[in-house]
Amino acid sequence: MTPTREKWTRNELIVAFNLYCRTPFGRIHKSNPMIIELANRIGRTPSAVAMKMVNFASLDPTHRLRNVKGLQHGSKQDEYIWKEFHEDWQGLASESQRVVQQLSKTLEQEEILDFSEPSVTEVERSVKVRLVQRFFRDTVLASYNFNCALCRMSLPAMLNASHIIPWAANKQRRADPRNGICLCVLHDRAFDRGLITICEDFKIAVSREIKTPHASKLHRIGLLDIEGEKINLPDRFVPDPVALAYHREKIFLQ
Repeated sequence: MTPTREKWTRNELIVAFNLYCRTPFGRIHKSNPMIIELANRIGRTPSAVAMKMVNFASLDPTHRLRNVKGLQHGSKQDEYIWKEFHEDWQGLASESQRVVQQLSKTLEQEEILDFSEPSVTEVERSVKVRLVQRFFRDTVLASYNFNCALCRMSLPAMLNASHIIPWAANKQRRADPRNGICLCVLHDRAFDRGLITICEDFKIAVSREIKTPHASKLHRIGLLDIEGEKINLPDRFVPDPVALAYHREKIFLQ
């Protein structure tokens, strides 16, 4: 497909924002294979896709503090898509993931809907959940550059995208990356069970429940010794103070 300078379509914009979310900031450049692949699929140049992603970055409060700037006369469309995602993360996560899959033709067999089936509503719901979960995980892990926020473990197979406000507690925040934090499996379980939490200043608090006098080495190094340390903050989508307050008040075991 020949690259074009035509106005970006909505589908092109939402898949570009989707890729922006799922790409570590340091890898947003025209040589990134994922950017090249998307550019080929939508008929744009890698430079155009990379610059569109930088435009999105320039709207991010975290990057604005770092003086990240996009095109001087960035499109109003970019601002609209940014606002639309932030007002409905779940809806736009699902929608953009579907477009990404349609472009790459990678729909898994069980995700191809058969509308002759009477249970199609449940099937659609299941597909949407998987799409949202995939987007959330990719976005949160990329924002933390695939490092645990508490111990900096960088083995992807050992990392989870943890919800701060639990999945079941708030439907609207299931796909919101500011309601997420990258944690290794140990700290993910401890955070989920309320054994550790994060204070307003992003320092780690430890529950009295795990302060035992004869802690094992892993117990001591992995949990007790990190008390009072500041978490490793992400390049974007910094944890929402409201979500952290919910975790401290509703989940953390004092």
